[in-house]
Amino acid sequence: MEITKESISEWLKQLQDSICLSLEAEDELGKFKEDTWTRPEGGGGRSRVIENGNVIEKGGVMFSAVSGKTPDFLVKEKEHSLPAQGSATESTFFATGVSIVIHPKSPMVPIIHMNIRYFEMSNGTKWLGGGIDLTPHYIVDEDASFFHQRLKEVCDKHHFSYYSQFKTWADDYFYITHRKETRGIGGIFFDRLNHNEHLNFEENFAFWQDVGKAFAPIYVSLMNKHKSDAFNDQQKQWQLLRRGRYVEFNLVYDKGTKFGLETNGRVESILMSLPATAGWLYNFQVAEGSEEQKTLLKLKKGQNWIHE
Repeated sequence: MEITKESISEWLKQLQDSICLSLEAEDELGKFKEDTWTRPEGGGGRSRVIENGNVIEKGGVMFSAVSGKTPDFLVKEKEHSLPAQGSATESTFFATGVSIVIHPKSPMVPIIHMNIRYFEMSNGTKWLGGGIDLTPHYIVDEDASFFHQRLKEVCDKHHFSYYSQFKTWADDYFYITHRKETRGIGGIFFDRLNHNEHLNFEENFAFWQDVGKAFAPIYVSLMNKHKSDAFNDQQKQWQLLRRGRYVEFNLVYDKGTKFGLETNGRVESILMSLPATAGWLYNFQVAEGSEEQKTLLKLKKGQNWIHE
């Protein structure tokens, strides 16, 4: 199959379909509601949101394919520019992707995020980006090892260097600088992936597809494992505080949020990543030796989560 922007968009819509079906089957109550939209400057998308399920309190599986004049902030990112023909300032762009954030009801089930995206400009520049990261309210070492091992298997299938490279990138990207803590246990993150000394564009495209296909089996397994775990009011309060950290990252640092807002994207879809409720308590301190403290101590860059 020839890789074109049209074929990529069609594959992403099929991925959106399959992920929604998998999540609905595991939740057993919640159903996705679809909201289609168009962007005046070009393109549109299918926003699918699930709320008040058995496991999922709020989540979205969003597809978009938008186009128009290349935003100025992308043109100015010289340090990440790729070789291309023509002038970036005169180019138009096309971007398509699937973005997912799931906020569970239970503090024992982790928040998860995935995004895979494709971007091209009329001057010949194109690249792939994406990743998956996990944000447990309480870090369970066994779950962290499972999550990272699955991602490592996806990476190792394509190139031995990818897991280490993209894990480090995720640690650095999903970092709340003003809190000096990672958003969660990371995962993998990559951007501006076109071609390199290892793989050509077609080979990287196959890797990119495998990242997208890994989402559902990984998260369904974690949902199934923890959806019946008991929890108390104190743990629920901690969940609200951890959600607050999630909101801080997405509104202050997340490049996807910035791209959407600066390209006149659909605000409801862009801010779908935020939880229905979150909390901020003034000068909250965790108890010495508590499970909350144990989690905070692990929210550091460079953690080795895979234990052989």
